[in-house]
Amino acid sequence: MSLLPTLTPRESPSPQPSISVTEAEYWEKYYGDSEVIYEWNNGLLEEKQVSDYVNYLMFSWFVEILRHFLTVHPIAETTGLEMGFRLNLPHKTQIRRPDLGVRLNDNPIALYPRDYTFEGVFDMCIEALSDSSEKEVERDTVTKKEEYASVGVKEFYILHDSQKIAFYRLNARKVYVPIKPVAGGVIKSKVLPGFQFRIKDLYQRPSLKTLAEDKVYQDFILPFYQEEKKERQAAEDQIKRLEAELARLKKRKK
Repeated sequence: MSLLPTLTPRESPSPQPSISVTEAEYWEKYYGDSEVIYEWNNGLLEEKQVSDYVNYLMFSWFVEILRHFLTVHPIAETTGLEMGFRLNLPHKTQIRRPDLGVRLNDNPIALYPRDYTFEGVFDMCIEALSDSSEKEVERDTVTKKEEYASVGVKEFYILHDSQKIAFYRLNARKVYVPIKPVAGGVIKSKVLPGFQFRIKDLYQRPSLKTLAEDKVYQDFILPFYQEEKKERQAAEDQIKRLEAELARLKKRKK
């Protein structure tokens, strides 16, 4: 008999009361909590809720293709939600922990192996939207969108298996505008030149082998596999040419 609570899809659990703590208390007592991931909202703790399985799969697929891109084009490094950064906003201070943060190599603030926080501003943030409550949805789709834009996060992606999925780029007025997909529904990043993906692929999650043969991804997914495939094809073509030449010579001798 399962001891896990049964929740119907999209059922919202009872909201937890906000806890007021100072920033010093947050860093000392809550930032390193191994069981609960907390962000700090100008004096209040905010617990980051987990996503359901389908959104976890979408997020994992995205992280996988991004990892392959950065292996082939090592122009940035990524962090997980364990790594927070401080947002100095005009009228408040926030500490946010994006599900995925991207820091370009030319970002003026360094990120060292022993760091527990990032002292600068991420160049890109990705949130896997939790829809366990309306408050959670609003936090990612409205509040964080405004906050990230305000501090200069150049691109902000919200991943979710619904119409809430969104991709934003910062304009000259420090306002997020939707990234317009190009032909075939492809999102192209300017923060990471060359990184691109089809929106529908986030839902279908094709295998790496399939992506390696897709022109949208061929530049960064399994390039060694593609090279080996070309070499095998060239060898097979050479064998066929030799066989044809040998058959021609035998025919002449007759």
